Amino acid sequence: MRLRRRLQARQHGAVMVTVAFALLFLLGFMGVALDFGHLFVVKTELQTASDSCALAAAQELDGAADALTRATNAGITAGNLNKVNFQGTAVGFVANDVTFSDSLTGAYSTNFLPVANAKYARCTHTRGGMVPWMLQAMQGFSGDAAYGATQGVAAAGVATRASGQTNCSLPVGLCQKPGGYQPGEWILGAVNSSEQVTGQFRWLDFTGNGGGARELKDVLKGEGQCNLPGSNTLIGKPGNNGSAADAYNTRFGIYQGSKAPPDDGVPDLTGYAWYSDVAIAQPPYPNKYPTFVTKRAANAPYEGDNRNPDTVGLNTVGQIYSGSLATAGGDRRIVTFPVIDCAAFDGLGGSATIRVQSLACVLLLHPIKKGAGPNSTKMWVEYVADASSPGSPCTTSGLAGGVGGPLVPVLVQ
Repeated sequence: MRLRRRLQARQHGAVMVTVAFALLFLLGFMGVALDFGHLFVVKTELQTASDSCALAAAQELDGAADALTRATNAGITAGNLNKVNFQGTAVGFVANDVTFSDSLTGAYSTNFLPVANAKYARCTHTRGGMVPWMLQAMQGFSGDAAYGATQGVAAAGVATRASGQTNCSLPVGLCQKPGGYQPGEWILGAVNSSEQVTGQFRWLDFTGNGGGARELKDVLKGEGQCNLPGSNTLIGKPGNNGSAADAYNTRFGIYQGSKAPPDDGVPDLTGYAWYSDVAIAQPPYPNKYPTFVTKRAANAPYEGDNRNPDTVGLNTVGQIYSGSLATAGGDRRIVTFPVIDCAAFDGLGGSATIRVQSLACVLLLHPIKKGAGPNSTKMWVEYVADASSPGSPCTTSGLAGGVGGPLVPVLVQ
């Protein structure tokens, strides 16, 4: 009897040793699962941030002299809106993380030359110094420092511009012209005291319900109306147009009363304006787009910089925003306008709609000052290109995969 008890006691001790070793291995597996799971989560978060950075950077690759500067700034801003480490820490993209190339598999650099050939934007970022959680216990048990060594993960995203199935556009219709418009051509309209547009422009409604003042204003101060199917877009007449001109002017950094960005619209990088009080004989076409690009690259002041007699009164349409240019958006004045049949549009009634003819890429030349009669301030824009042209500087948000549609940023790697 005593012998049996002794044997049982010894067996109990053996079981305890077995369980202890099993727990040790289980703890090791748990440490591997938790720590590698942590790395996987951070890797996924970092990939999302890199993709956002690449898409924002690619959107600015329009071939202009300042394209890389704008693309880098846009990429950093978009990427750093994301967080990593279970959404607890800023990513920390810097300029060296954003590089460019003329082909997907080519050599990437931060100052790629020639700038006009930069078609691809790549954002890469490494998150290092990540201390393992459970594996540190393995280090303490085994004495092997490799278990407690810090780890790191990296992610990269590459994007370019491609034709889109959908796009964004401002709710301003451009009357079609026999033979079409030419690059650099100025197009004339006016906004009267009741905020109706005349001449070669029309306020538009993309929803087909007539909308109202708030709807038109919000679309003008935002990205425009998005998810539009290009030339298959249907448009109708908007309702009350109140405050439409004020929303339009935010793109020049001009705000009413206490309003300010970003809630009330984000300004372009420059508010430099061009205006003529008399009709212009064309050709030759004024073609101010190259000068606009130069002014934008130099961060020229907001509206009021070009104080020649033709612009007298334009810089009194509101308060000029004097805040940091860091709050500005890249191409708030290089925008897409639908080209429409204005005669058919004017004949619309109720909730009737017509189809957009095409999409034009235009430069907004100056802010709107409402007026009445023949002396109301003219509304000039400059035709830059067909928005579907591969060389168009207009890039909108949208779903890629279209055939000959306006350009949208798309991930390719």
